[in-house]
Formats: sequence, structure tokens, C-alpha cells
Amino acid sequence: MTAPTINGTKYPQPVEKLLPAARALELPDGQEFPSRNRLMREFRIGAPKADELLARLRAEHADRNRTDTLRTAMAVRGALLAPNTDTDTPAAPRLDYAEPIGPDPAPTPVMPEHTPPPAEPVKIPPVTPPAEVGTVGHPDTPTPTAPVRSAVVWPVILLALPAFVAIWSGWVGLGGLTGFGVVHPLPGIADGFAINTAITLPIGVETYGAYALYVWLSGRVPERARRFAKWSAIASLLVGALGQVAYHLLVAAGVQVAPWWITTAVACLPVAVLGMGAALAHLVRSHD
Repeated sequence: MTAPTINGTKYPQPVEKLLPAARALELPDGQEFPSRNRLMREFRIGAPKADELLARLRAEHADRNRTDTLRTAMAVRGALLAPNTDTDTPAAPRLDYAEPIGPDPAPTPVMPEHTPPPAEPVKIPPVTPPAEVGTVGHPDTPTPTAPVRSAVVWPVILLALPAFVAIWSGWVGLGGLTGFGVVHPLPGIADGFAINTAITLPIGVETYGAYALYVWLSGRVPERARRFAKWSAIASLLVGALGQVAYHLLVAAGVQVAPWWITTAVACLPVAVLGMGAALAHLVRSHD
């Protein structure tokens, strides 16, 4: 969309340059001023400049009306104060009483009428041109904001590496004390394939805790999902901390097999993580 040619140029112009063209616009019968939308459409200008141009047109119209009213009042007053130019002099009224003898009394001086001073025209403050000409848009279209540069997150990798090593070794060690170990998940199919089930503890518990923490702080999920992610993330982090504490206490005490209640709690963790992960995924997508 290009700007119309006004005053020999197509570049955006200030209000002073657009004012003569706005005066020359043809208006429908009964309309004194062009509308703001028409000014925006005719001159390809934004809403602020169109409002300012319309205000200038209304101020000029008010000044013209005030000047015409003042001239009309002065003409009427001049006609009332003009001397009578008729040649016929009216006859003096007949008096029923004897006229006084002596010189004529001094005529009563005519006091001039007080003429109010003309009203001062409305002073319009000078318009400061914008420092930079922006893209002309629709008045109802929100102006896009400049992108904000986000903070760097790569230092988190350095922080997570030692924590990952400690957490991984703690969970794998606790899994060995509670009955987790090497299994062959594909007997008869791949007898040589083996996996240590102790790795399911750090992968499940800590991964869910990190994901639930992200969902809680993202602010882009329904309120129910955000509330569930908040409390489950806190619970997952607390369980992870308790697991590390339990492992180090058992190793420091020289225990080879964990007590039954610790074994029961650790054995239930994969099932609990599966249930909380499925519930959180359902709540996150509940608004779709």
C-alpha cells in the first residue's frame, strides 16, 4: 500500500502539509468535517495523526464561526448608531405648559455603549513531528512489540552434569540394595540382551520431576494442569532427595540389603511415575 501523492510527494507528511488537502475534500450534504476513517483512508495515515488533523479542522471552523458572529454584531451596532439622514425633521411636540425663558439647557451627553472586546482565538499548541515514521496500520491492529532477548541457559548444563552423575549413581546403587538388577527382557528371542533395571529409577523419577517443573513454570497450560504439575514436581523432587539420603545412609552403615519398607517404597516408584506422567499429559492437552 503506497501513500497518495500530496504536495508533489508520496512520503508521509506532517499535519501542516496535509491540512490544505483535508480542507479541499468534498463532503456529503449536512456534514461539516470528514470522518477520521476517511482521513486515514485518503492520506494513508495512522489514527493519532488523523485525530490531530480532524482537531485542526474543527478549530479552524470554530474560529471562522466566531469571526462571522463578531462581524455581524459590529454591523448591527453600526446600523443602530448611524445618524438619521432623512430630510424631514419631525415637528417638536406641543407643550401644555409655558416654555421656560432663558438659554436652552445643556444637552445630555451621550455615553458610548461598551463594546466587549473580541474573544481571543483558541491557541493550538505546535505539533511536534514524530521522530521516526513507522508503518501505517489499521487503528484496531495492535502494534507488535520488539522481541525481548531471553537469558542464556547454557550454564545450567554445567550445573546439571555433576548433579546427574551423583543422582544416577545414587539411584542405581539404591536399586541394587532393593532388588533391582540385571534382567533378560527378551528370553528366547535375544538371550544375550540384558539390562539393569536400576536405571529405571533415575530416568523415571528425575525426568518426571524436571518435566513437571517445566509445565508448572511455563504458564502455557490450563490451571488444573499447572496445579497438578506444581505439587507433583515438588513431591518428585522430595522423593528424589529422600532416595539419595537413604542410599548414602545405607552405604555408610555397611548395609547390603535395604529394609523392607525402603524396598517397598522404591519398588512402587516406577508405577507412581507412570501414573503421574499419564495424568499430567492428559491435563496438559485437556484444553484442545
